[in-house]
Amino acid sequence: MRILMIAQSPIAGDSRILREATALAAAGHTVHVIGRDVPEAWLADQQSEVGPGVTVESVSRSSGLRAGGGGLTVGHGHSGPKVLAKRFGRWLLLPEHRARTEKQWRVAAAPQVAAAGPVDVVHAHDFNTLELAAEYASRWSAALVYDSHELWFDRALPGRPTPLWRARGRRYELSLASRAKVVFTVSDGIAARLRSRGLPDVRVVRNTFPRADDVPPAPSRPEGLLYAGRVGAGRDLSTVVAAARQLAPFRTVLMGSVDPNYRLDLGPVETVPERPLDEVDDTLRAYGISLVTLTNTCENHRLALPNKLFHAVRAGVPVVAADLPELRAVVTQYKLGGLYEPGNPQSLVAAVRGVIENYGTYTDGVRSAAAELNWEHDATTLTTTYANLLH
Repeated sequence: MRILMIAQSPIAGDSRILREATALAAAGHTVHVIGRDVPEAWLADQQSEVGPGVTVESVSRSSGLRAGGGGLTVGHGHSGPKVLAKRFGRWLLLPEHRARTEKQWRVAAAPQVAAAGPVDVVHAHDFNTLELAAEYASRWSAALVYDSHELWFDRALPGRPTPLWRARGRRYELSLASRAKVVFTVSDGIAARLRSRGLPDVRVVRNTFPRADDVPPAPSRPEGLLYAGRVGAGRDLSTVVAAARQLAPFRTVLMGSVDPNYRLDLGPVETVPERPLDEVDDTLRAYGISLVTLTNTCENHRLALPNKLFHAVRAGVPVVAADLPELRAVVTQYKLGGLYEPGNPQSLVAAVRGVIENYGTYTDGVRSAAAELNWEHDATTLTTTYANLLH
C-alpha cells in the first residue's frame, strides 16, 4: 500500500514515527512522511536514517511567541513590572497562538499533501494533523488512520485555562476520528479513555524500543540517576532538584534538549551533553538508574507511558518513576523499579534509596521485561493491522 503520514513534529527526533514508518516499509508498503522543520542535513541523508521504502519532506512552522535565550539557569532570572507584564501577556495569548501556528502549518502543508497523493492510507499523527488528513483521505477515497500519541485535549498546557476549547476539541476529535478505519495510541489507559468517548477500534502500539543485541551485565550498584529526555515544564524537574540535594553525593544528572523559556535552578544537579537516541543506552548504563518523571497535573500524564520508560528497559536499567496510574501498572507488573509521589522530594529520595537497596531484584525484572516490552512486539500490532486495513 501507499501510505502518507502527516505529523507536526520534526520527525528526525520523533522515534515513534520513524519506527512506525520503517516497520511498515519492511512489511512491503511505501511510506511518505510530511513533517515539520526537519533539518536539511537529515533530509539530505534520510535513507541512512529510515532506510528504503520511506521518504520524508518538511514544512516549516513559525516560532511566534518564543523568546530567545531559553535554557537552564542558576537563579531565578529577571523580574520587574515589564517582565511580569510580558509574561502575563504570553500566558493570556498562548492558547490562541498555539491554535494559529498549528493551523498555519496545515495551510502550508496542504499543497505538499495534495502533491503526495493519491494514496491508499493517510496516517495522521496526533490531533493537530487529523483535520488535514481526514480531508485528503476523503478526496482520495483512502483509509484514514489516527495515531493519538497523547490524550490531546487533556494535556497540561502553558497559558490561561481553556475549558471550552477542550470540551469543543474533544467533540471535534471524536467526529473526525470516527471516520478512521483504526485508531492507534500509546497506552492501555488512553485507549480505554478513547473507547469510552465513542471510538470502538482503538489499538495500543507502545513507544517501545528495538531489543538490544547485547546488554552487558549490570553493575552491583548504581552510580547515579539519569534523566534523559526533554527538559521543560511538566516533567517534575523541580522535585528532582530538591531530591538531589538530599541524595548528594549520589549523582543526579540531566541530559536532553531544553524547552525555550524554561528556567530551573539546578542546584547540585549535573548536566551532560545531549546524545543521539541510539547512544543513550550506554549513558543510562553508566549511571544505573533512569528517572521517569511527570507532574500529576493532567489526565494525559496520568495515562502516559513515556519513551524513557521503555528506553530504560532496552538498556537493562531500573527506573524511578512517577506514581501515576499507567506508569504504576507497568512498573509494578514487571518489577522495573521504584515509584514516587510527584511533587514530593522526600518520596523521590525514598524511592531512589529503595531501588539502590534492591538493585539486583529490579535489574532482573527489567531484563525479564525486555522479552515483551520491545518494539518487535508492538510493531507486530501495527503491521498486522495494516495488513487487514483495506479488507
